[in-house]
Amino acid sequence: MKKSIAKVKVLLEALPYIEKFSGKTVVIKYGGSTMLKDELKESFARDVVLMKYVGIDPVIVHGGGPQIGELLTKLGKKTKFVNGIRVTDSETMDVVEMVLGGKINKEIVGTINSRGGRAVGLSGKDGGLINARKAKARGGVNMGCAGEIVSIDPEVIDTLDHSDFIPVISPVGGDASGNSYNINADIVAGEIAVALGAEKLILLSDIKGVQDKKGELLSSLTLTEARKLIKDKVAVGGMIPKLNCCIDAVKKGVTSAHIVDGRVEHSVLLEVFTDAGMGTVLKSRRAKRRS
Repeated sequence: MKKSIAKVKVLLEALPYIEKFSGKTVVIKYGGSTMLKDELKESFARDVVLMKYVGIDPVIVHGGGPQIGELLTKLGKKTKFVNGIRVTDSETMDVVEMVLGGKINKEIVGTINSRGGRAVGLSGKDGGLINARKAKARGGVNMGCAGEIVSIDPEVIDTLDHSDFIPVISPVGGDASGNSYNINADIVAGEIAVALGAEKLILLSDIKGVQDKKGELLSSLTLTEARKLIKDKVAVGGMIPKLNCCIDAVKKGVTSAHIVDGRVEHSVLLEVFTDAGMGTVLKSRRAKRRS
């Protein structure tokens, strides 16, 4: 009986969040260990399917850097990064499209569908979703087919959402000439969230969230506080682009952005449907309620 009561209490805690976010869009950047471990793949798929069942429209943007690097190594091709961006020549671009669209995207779609969802895989090139261009040289290095976003046309995503499908998007954009570009998945997720007028942007990664100087998790931040962490060099390395992505999304109208530890099972549901949450949420101003 105690276990049953505990389950009911969990449902009651989630209820106001289900009511609040029903009919809203949540864009999730799916990456890190969440994509590599079977138990985390399963929990993520179940999270997404449950969100769709209760009326939330999840949109997934996935990465695949480690998998791309692994295949490039097997092919004897070296990888170079400049400021965290992969230098992408034409051969590397072929590998990127093959791994992201041919392997990872299909695996995510298959796992979600096997758990009762209706996922559809997309490239950013499909339906003119991501209009991109060649990224500018960085530090004097030609970035090749690494790209940057010119514009987002969310029509194909809206069509899928309204038909009760779950879009799963690989971060490859195209231009009017048919050229393909490899784009950072965090940036793609942020820009898609803005274009859709999303309620939330959630970045899943291999970190607990944003931490202070003492290494303690900061459960919530305003944009001003987030910028100060970068300025004071408390946020360093890969946290800087993640924070900038979240800051930019919220500044452009996304209600809140979250940096969440994808190594924890059901991390998406814990962040969205519980009072305490589990990662760091960024909002334009301090709110009474965490989410």
